[in-house]
Amino acid sequence: MNARSLLVASLAALLLLCALPAAAAPGAVQLPELTVARIGDQQVSLPLQILFAMTAITLLPAALLAVTAFTRIIIVLALLRQALGTGQSPSNQVLLGLALFLTALVMMPVGERAWAEGVAPYLNGDLDAAAAWQAASAPFRAFMLAQVRENDLMAFAALAGHGSYASPDEVPFYVLAASYLTSELRTAFEIGFLLFVPFVIIDLVVASVLMSMGMMMLSPMLVSAPFKILLFVLADGWVLVVGSLAASFHLP
Repeated sequence: MNARSLLVASLAALLLLCALPAAAAPGAVQLPELTVARIGDQQVSLPLQILFAMTAITLLPAALLAVTAFTRIIIVLALLRQALGTGQSPSNQVLLGLALFLTALVMMPVGERAWAEGVAPYLNGDLDAAAAWQAASAPFRAFMLAQVRENDLMAFAALAGHGSYASPDEVPFYVLAASYLTSELRTAFEIGFLLFVPFVIIDLVVASVLMSMGMMMLSPMLVSAPFKILLFVLADGWVLVVGSLAASFHLP
């Protein structure tokens, strides 16, 4: 059998296999339609639920930055490392781990309230999806509103073409998220400035001493680094910074 005959036979077998389901008997077993979730009164198929789940997973980093305490914490820790002048020590992985655990500690009351008021009733069938979303997002909105400055909120409301809001519930989520992130950036840089001041003073003192001794070729940063680390360790700096960060959030 040559190659052409083999190809024709293969195509014929493929067409026969494709035609078998269509020619099946009327009483043959049919696979049932699979539905694994419900949104309101509508059933959601498995592919659609997978699509929703993958979309939600891709939005998790944005949610971590937009509705939690992570932004302020990681910026302050990064500025602290820069003020110490230790280069890449602690590493980014260590700072991210500390920021994540501290964020979980700060957001624990908010998460527990969101679970009790929205997620748990939805899983028990007491609330539909829309009501559960409103109930679960309310604690996060209250947390964000407690950190937002009024000037930032009004600025983004004007950018969105809105006037003043009669109540916090009328603030759209996108306006609240933008105002919250801007307020968090400002607060983080204010805390970072306060952390920089003592280390800058040490750099100035060391630079003045080296210049008076005629050691202008020696880097002041190299000499001041051990003194800054010693001062930070003796003052128990990590506990002070972490405790001050956790206490800087206004819980509703």
